[in-house]
Amino acid sequence: MTITALPGGPSGTPSKSPIPRLRDAAVRTWRTNLAALPTLAAVVIFIAMIVYGELAYGRITQYNTLSNLLINNAHLVIIAVGMTFVILTGGIDLSVGAVIAFSSVAGLLLANAGWNPWVVMLLMIGFGTLFGVASGVLIQYFNVQPFIATLAMMFLARGLASTLSTTPERLADDSSIRSLATKFKIIDGERVNDLVLTPGVLIAVLVVIVGFFVLHRTRTGRTVYAIGGSEQSATLMGLPVVRTKLWAYAISGTFAGLAAVVYTSRLGIAQNITGIGWELDAIAAVVIGGTLLTGGAGFVLGSVVGALVLGLMNVLITRDGGIRPEATTIITGGILLVFVLLQRALTARRRQ
Repeated sequence: MTITALPGGPSGTPSKSPIPRLRDAAVRTWRTNLAALPTLAAVVIFIAMIVYGELAYGRITQYNTLSNLLINNAHLVIIAVGMTFVILTGGIDLSVGAVIAFSSVAGLLLANAGWNPWVVMLLMIGFGTLFGVASGVLIQYFNVQPFIATLAMMFLARGLASTLSTTPERLADDSSIRSLATKFKIIDGERVNDLVLTPGVLIAVLVVIVGFFVLHRTRTGRTVYAIGGSEQSATLMGLPVVRTKLWAYAISGTFAGLAAVVYTSRLGIAQNITGIGWELDAIAAVVIGGTLLTGGAGFVLGSVVGALVLGLMNVLITRDGGIRPEATTIITGGILLVFVLLQRALTARRRQ
């Protein structure tokens, strides 16, 4: 006697219809990609700003406009990447603007005193690292809230910068530090419409690549996300929570020092008021780029898009000519509020 097996499992139960399986897969995909929705929204806003600027003012998509956007915002991209590490852990770093001021002033004073320019640049980066490590130690070993710890570092760095100098310090034109702002042509366009970059922009690109690799391709990056999701759970899982959070703040401080080098090389000037409000610009760029303020979800590339959105907004306001510069803060606040509300809605949706 021949026994014919019914389709399905070993017991002869008919297999599940493919339609419910497809529906379940679609639901899982939607929930997985839900965290990327704010980043997608930032990309859409950036593209919409480009289209609006081209239609309203023209010459937005030209090579020289793109060059200026990248060159003028290279320092913001760098500190936004560092801020991404901190915010992903559920923390905050309010000291980056003041750290840039101190590193810039101290670096220019040393350079003008005859120190080797390359040693000066390394010291500027090292100053940022020290402030980042100090914030991490206060947070991890003295149980100080990140807001308070980094606020203390902000006042300390700003005070030290003011102690060193209260007048603008100028860098010699022949200093090797200025070489980071040397423009080189990538695409030779018509008339002055050339695509030019600087070593400072390439440094920012390298920072983005390194930040992306660390966060998305290493165990340290996975630990950063785990801490932001639930620090207690990460500790119970045996993850190196203390070491990773120290690294996060050290990275933020290091990138702030690096941003000081890039910014100083471009302007050739440093003063104690440099970087006021830049920590808020970095936080805004990170949030607009889709990173949750509560930590645990976000992307480095999203932070880059957020920084470019802020930079392009300044370009459009300048091109308009009829909008007061103070409106930049208002518009930034409005965009930030929209993205915070979007994050809240998506967080509630994911919990459901």
